[in-house]
Amino acid sequence: MDWNRRGYCRGTALLMVMCVLMTACSISYKFNASSINYDKVKTITIEDFANRASYVWGPMASMFNTELQDIFVQQTRLQQVKRGGDLSLSGEIVAYDQYNKSISAEGYSSVVELKMVVNVRFTNNTNHAEDFERTFSATCEYDATQQLTAVQEELVTQMIDEITEQIFNATVANW
Repeated sequence: MDWNRRGYCRGTALLMVMCVLMTACSISYKFNASSINYDKVKTITIEDFANRASYVWGPMASMFNTELQDIFVQQTRLQQVKRGGDLSLSGEIVAYDQYNKSISAEGYSSVVELKMVVNVRFTNNTNHAEDFERTFSATCEYDATQQLTAVQEELVTQMIDEITEQIFNATVANW
């Protein structure tokens, strides 16, 4: 009887440990894959987005165009073509501005917000019901004691990453 009781206790303890381990573990999925019907959609045309913002930082348009093309290359099987793609993206950077976000006790700006806005025209030549024109934006903040030139590349890169992901999700990920 004593042996059965110990076996029962060990079995119960093992079962409890397994339950705790199973509930402590979790599986995480990131849904960044596309939901493209590759039987119908095989190509994409991505036109260069010009910088039409009133404030222009030279490398921004090139950085944006490269990142937009890269996200479609890396996350889809679409072939990029110069014109006549099954999907088409065009647009322009329409705003790149900085604003004082908060003021210190001394009356000076303490935090500056940088904002980038991109206008996008999307055409799905296999299903025009999905066509749209809309804007996408992103913001970043930096300490006003820093010069914009010191943080600009890093912040613009972050905003471009965010905007291109928004565009990707709105066009082919359907999230």
